[in-house]
Amino acid sequence: MANPSVNVYLDKQEYGKDKVRLLKVHRDSKDHRIDDLTIRCLLSGASFTTSYTEASNKAVVATDSVKNTCYVLAKSSKVVDTLELFAAELANHFLNTYAWIEGAHVTIIRHRWARMNIDSKPHTHSFWRDGDETRQTEILIKRGANGRRTVDLKSAIAGLLVLKTTGSSFEDFVRDEYTTLIEAKDRILSTCVDANWEFNIPSVSTENLLSSMGQIPFNKIYDSVRDVTCKTFAEDESASVQATLYKMAAQSIQNWMWLDRVSYALPNRHFFAVDLSYFRGTKNLAEHADVYQPLSDPSGLITATVARAPRTSARL
Repeated sequence: MANPSVNVYLDKQEYGKDKVRLLKVHRDSKDHRIDDLTIRCLLSGASFTTSYTEASNKAVVATDSVKNTCYVLAKSSKVVDTLELFAAELANHFLNTYAWIEGAHVTIIRHRWARMNIDSKPHTHSFWRDGDETRQTEILIKRGANGRRTVDLKSAIAGLLVLKTTGSSFEDFVRDEYTTLIEAKDRILSTCVDANWEFNIPSVSTENLLSSMGQIPFNKIYDSVRDVTCKTFAEDESASVQATLYKMAAQSIQNWMWLDRVSYALPNRHFFAVDLSYFRGTKNLAEHADVYQPLSDPSGLITATVARAPRTSARL
C-alpha cells in the first residue's frame, strides 16, 4: 500500500501528439515532389505541473490542437522538405504562441519514396516506396535568458540496409575456451545502418532563430553523411565493423563545421557458408563458398560516438 508520509514531486514531464501522419505534395514545377512524414510534438513547462498533480487542465493545449497545428503549418511552410527547419518552425511556433510553454520537442521521420521510371524516363508525378530507410530529425527548443532560444538538434539515418560480398575480414581476435568462431580473411559484410549527428547551434534571439538556422545546408549535410556512409562501407578494406564505423563518423565531422558528434549503431548481419560436403563432397567453404545461410539473430552490435576535438575546424 502507498505510504502517504513519503514526499514525492513531479520530476519532469512532456506531453503532446505522436504519430501525426502528413503528406505534403509540392506542385511548384511539372515534376511533383512529396514529403511523407510522421511527426511527434511534445510540450513541457512548469505550468503543466498542476495538470498532473491537481487535475487542472487550465494550461493544457489539447493534443488534438497540437496535431492540427502540424497540418496548418505544413500548408504555409516553405521548408517542409528540410526536416530540421520544419521541425524548428513547429517548435518555435508553440513557444511564440503560448507564453507559458518552456520547451517544445519535435521529432520528424521522413519515409522514403523514389520517382518511378516509365519507358526509361522519370515520371512527373508517380513514386514507389524505396525500402524502409528513413530520414529523421529531433529538435528541442527552450526559452533562454533575455528572449533567446537554446537549440538541441540532431538528425539521423535509420534502416539503411547495406551488403558487400568481399572486402571484409575479421582476424586476430581473442581466442580462449569460449571461442568457436573461425577467423575470416574474406567474408560477406552486411549491416542495417542507424546513424545520427548532433549539430552545434549557439543560442539565438527569438526573431533570428529560423533565419539563422536557414544558413545551415541541412539537406546537403544529410546527403553527404549518407554518401560517406555508403562510400566508406563499399571501399574500405574492413578489418572490423568498428574500424569501418570510425572512418565513416570521422569523415563527416571533418567535412562539416556544424557537426560536433556522429554516432553509429551497426548490427552485424551474419552470412555463413553452408557446409555441403554431405552431398557428394561438394566444396562450399572458405574460397569455394558461394552459397550462404543468412542468420539475423543473434547478431553482433557495434556502436560508437565520434566527437570533434576542442578547437578543431572542418572543411565547410
